Amino acid sequence: MADDKVLETATGNIINRTMFTGDNLFVLRGIDSDSVDLIYLDPPFNSKKAWSAPIGSKAAGAAFKDTWTLSDVDKVWCDELYTGNRGLHDVIVGGAAAGGKSTMSYLIYMAPRLLEMRRVLKPVGSIYLHCDPTESHSLKLMMDVIFGRDWFRNEIIWCYKRMPSRSSSYQRMHDVILFYAPSKSATWNNPTTDPSENSLKTYERAAKVGYNANLKKKMATVWDWGKYNRAVAEGRLPPDLKPVEFTGGRPPERDWWPDLPLVKGKAGTGYPTEKPLKLLERIIEASSNPRDVVLDPFAGCATAAIASEKSGRWWIGIDISKRALELAELRMAKQLGLPSSLVIHREDIPKRTDLGNIPKYNCPENRDYLYGKQGGKCPGCDNWYHKKDFHVDHIVSRKHGGSDHIENLHLLCGHCNSIKGSGTMSEFLAKQLQGEITGLRAGM
Repeated sequence: MADDKVLETATGNIINRTMFTGDNLFVLRGIDSDSVDLIYLDPPFNSKKAWSAPIGSKAAGAAFKDTWTLSDVDKVWCDELYTGNRGLHDVIVGGAAAGGKSTMSYLIYMAPRLLEMRRVLKPVGSIYLHCDPTESHSLKLMMDVIFGRDWFRNEIIWCYKRMPSRSSSYQRMHDVILFYAPSKSATWNNPTTDPSENSLKTYERAAKVGYNANLKKKMATVWDWGKYNRAVAEGRLPPDLKPVEFTGGRPPERDWWPDLPLVKGKAGTGYPTEKPLKLLERIIEASSNPRDVVLDPFAGCATAAIASEKSGRWWIGIDISKRALELAELRMAKQLGLPSSLVIHREDIPKRTDLGNIPKYNCPENRDYLYGKQGGKCPGCDNWYHKKDFHVDHIVSRKHGGSDHIENLHLLCGHCNSIKGSGTMSEFLAKQLQGEITGLRAGM
């Protein structure tokens, strides 16, 4: 378990055990690049359902709607991706052709967030995206574009049991976890599972008849002898058995996980989409080391945070609801016996520290560079202006996580700049599509 120091810096600009509440896109924009070792995300699945925690549970009050409709802001995002990332744009359009406007809106929501996750993840880091068959195929294509197909490691199938129901198809009993990491440089600690009862009986029989080199060699390819020895020490096997002197281990865990049941009733917090703690422990222990930084941008009931803390990792969580903070504090105290005050709550957007000495955003150098880059045209109204008639403006405003870096700046004419205000450029262009702003474009 992690030590009790509070002010350990997880990334260049964020303290360990910080839970942000707010839009994760804005917070992600404020995290330093190449600063996170492992990302686990369990985002909405586009399930077209409304979820809520039962009254009386620890998570009571937590609720969200996993339904998506295409808005004009979505359309603008898609247009921006066309110019900035054609491959990602094509994946979204392809998703729309197959799944309609709901799928298109969902993928547009995920695209900028995954792009930011790619930026904050270390070049040797790993990412696990938890989804289900609803959009796993579309999300895999999106991950291939953003992280590169050569980073794809596994499509992990987490299968579980639940009450059967009448259906015109086979009952869906699994989730999908997409695992991406660079092959030769990413952290990889071979994960193993506890032996089953049948396995323990096999160990017991072998122990009673004695061991020989051939038997040990044969069984070593299948079983983890270290866990067998622990089972003896913990009393799960007869106490008269002697631990086996063998240092080998079993191969890495398979990509099919049937041993982790759904979290039900009082076994969990009551959060509607809670995942098993052991599932997160397996992922975190396999793809990170103690004091590595784990980021969960859809923190929910804080399972990834608790698993990280339990495994000695540093962690950062983000969630739109303050219920994630409350559950993180509760679980720190109840499950780990640590003071809930160790969890740091932030509602602001962190300020990046990895951009060097950035000049004042409206300095003459920026104005000259942007004027040449834009060819003298205003991206708001598409009209030509003299350089003196332009204002240096943030594409993504500071209140939405934008920085003063040159890549987040452009020139707007005075009229467009006043209409856009402190919103994002996507919102400004969406208003044009909606007809709220008229007569701006040349020839209109």
